Amino acid sequence: MLEAILAFCGEILLQLVIEGLTELGLHSVTEPFRHRPHPGMAGIGYLLFGALLGAVSLLVFPTHFAQGPWRIVNLAVTPVMAGLLMCQSGRWRAHRGQDVLRIDRFAYGYLFALGLALIRYWFAR
Repeated sequence: MLEAILAFCGEILLQLVIEGLTELGLHSVTEPFRHRPHPGMAGIGYLLFGALLGAVSLLVFPTHFAQGPWRIVNLAVTPVMAGLLMCQSGRWRAHRGQDVLRIDRFAYGYLFALGLALIRYWFAR
């Protein structure tokens, strides 16, 4: 049971680290791209970008951290947790007077993490 919990935590940590690094990278390159696309298109973009990074993560971590039924729990819970974390990150940035990107909102953070989690669910061993 402890092994399953640790594996689940490892999968959550992987997704949160990838999403955090993505957010930092997006904040560093946003200046040239001030034109804001339609929210629906941006949502699809974040979902696809998460899926792309999920595929890249398979090169480094080809096996799924969570095994058996924990994989479905991970698929359901981790994107929600990542979305909540990104929402908190957005609030923190807004409070400090920093720019807030779309990924700093729950829905976009959730979509990004969902894309990553789906690819890992389908293709990780």
